[in-house]
Amino acid sequence: MQRTTEKVVTLSPLAIERVKYFIAKDTKIKADGLRVFVMPGGCSGYQYGMVLENEAKGDDITWTESGIKVYVDNQSARLLQGSSIDFVETVQGSGFKIDNPNAVSSCGCGNSFQTEGSGHSHGHGEGDEAEGCACGCGGH
Repeated sequence: MQRTTEKVVTLSPLAIERVKYFIAKDTKIKADGLRVFVMPGGCSGYQYGMVLENEAKGDDITWTESGIKVYVDNQSARLLQGSSIDFVETVQGSGFKIDNPNAVSSCGCGNSFQTEGSGHSHGHGEGDEAEGCACGCGGH
């Protein structure tokens, strides 16, 4: 059952501006918000994901931030609680950056992370060679 509650993550003003830009450009799903989620994978155990969204699902936690609906599933919320999302532009590229206080380590680019007690290796331990850092950052 969908719940509206306090924010799980916060979005910077620039992140909000960029999400609104991407929503305005979207013509396929007619999105009204942003889904933020965590899934197993990456070199550190978990990786972040974000997609434009137009409706809540199952046990989503939802809220509205500066006119944008934000959707986070209950399982991801536990790993994202207190995180902030910014949009950064550098010489090397631009994109969303998540600052997660629950992460005890992450890969060099910040797309993959590990939490306390998650029991995941950094992707290059014994038996983990095939998992590597899919982002290509080469760092941990």
